[in-house]
Amino acid sequence: MSRHLVWPAALAAVAVAVLLSLAVGTRPVPPSAVLDALLHGGASPDALVVRSLRLPRTEVGLTAGAALGVAGAALQAVTRNPLADPGILGLSQGAAAGVVLAIGLGLANGFGGYVWYGFGGAVVAACLVYGVASRGRGGASPVKLALAGTALSAMTAGGTTVVLTSSSATLDQFRFWQVGSLSGRDAGVVVSMLPFLVAGAGLVFACARGLDALALGDETARGLGHRVAVVRGVAALGATLLVAAAVAAAGPIAFVGLAVPHLARRVGGGRGGYRGVLPLSGVLGAGLLVGADVVGRVVRAPAEVPAGVMTALVGVPVLVVLVRRRGASA
Repeated sequence: MSRHLVWPAALAAVAVAVLLSLAVGTRPVPPSAVLDALLHGGASPDALVVRSLRLPRTEVGLTAGAALGVAGAALQAVTRNPLADPGILGLSQGAAAGVVLAIGLGLANGFGGYVWYGFGGAVVAACLVYGVASRGRGGASPVKLALAGTALSAMTAGGTTVVLTSSSATLDQFRFWQVGSLSGRDAGVVVSMLPFLVAGAGLVFACARGLDALALGDETARGLGHRVAVVRGVAALGATLLVAAAVAAAGPIAFVGLAVPHLARRVGGGRGGYRGVLPLSGVLGAGLLVGADVVGRVVRAPAEVPAGVMTALVGVPVLVVLVRRRGASA
């Protein structure tokens, strides 16, 4: 695709996904009525459905999808692993543990309350992974980060399963969050996410030049004047903030952080390095998650398939293609 068409096409795709998200559902709303509800308000049934139910849901999808796309690109650079996704640092399992703790101890009820505990669990998991990987010679190398994240994820998943299997009430509440869905989210969830999203995006984008250097290897990056440990730590912290907020709000959404950065490099041609890949990953991630949510509403209407399930169905073929290509080039 021509470099001049990439951004207009990406933004147009997101705009279409947003319009469909506001219009499609159990109660179809004509696009003209959607625009009228957004621009002029009103108290008609269509206007109330658009503003009270679908607009917050769409906002959560846009912010969570963008966060996962940017974080996935950053983590693939930090770990120098093209198959890395936000779960590589144990963030998803950490968030799950935080939500289970909140439900089991009666500390929170509803998605607005889950955000804070899910966020805290993800941050604690990332700190533990980075602390373990930093010990010993070589510091927090990409391999050590991946191994520590995998080990912590397995341990956390085991502990979470023990709690859930011993408390049916906790399991009943947790399963609605665990599937990864945008349904039932309100504007308060978006407000809770914004400070962490802004801080995380700021840290990641500040490291864009350093991430380009890391792609050339640690020694080359040092030769170019970059402090490798600082770049890797700051970028990982920014990605942690982004993933923690997104996962806490929308649940564990699969494969957006894995597939979107590869799509951004493919359609964008890698122009501008990570200064181009990061923002494009954010836009494509937002469009992909909102689009997956729309598809989930229509494939089994009037029932809904959660967005997390739909992104997994899209992401699995992408993962297979990536593995096959790496195998062919080995």
